Amino acid sequence: QLQLVESGGGLVQPGGSLRLTCAASRSTLDYFAIGWFRQAPGAEREGLSCISTSGSITKYSESARGRFTISRDNTKKIVTLEITNLKPEDTADYFCAASVWGAICEMDEVTRTFKLADFNSWGQGTRVSVSS
Repeated sequence: QLQLVESGGGLVQPGGSLRLTCAASRSTLDYFAIGWFRQAPGAEREGLSCISTSGSITKYSESARGRFTISRDNTKKIVTLEITNLKPEDTADYFCAASVWGAICEMDEVTRTFKLADFNSWGQGTRVSVSS
């Protein structure tokens, strides 16, 4: 059973950057496309980005385009999400999850949204707070 663990969150000033990391505490994430999501207080969980197993295909939601960069290092067996120019509205718990479709990322290409049901093995999340 794949278990994912997120790290790298913290308190950051507006305009700062963070790099979040997703790793597998059990089994390996080598065989799965991995997605990043976030959930702000009182809001629904939203998908941000997904990366295929090889790392050659990346997808971003409309809200994540521009300031978010997903990558993976298959030698280190981690997936990272770098966020630049952080804004107070980026304050949220950030989660990674594995695609139920294995190697590929499913996204609605018209609305540029991810379905939570296309992902499983959710981590516990890492909190990002953006405040001056």
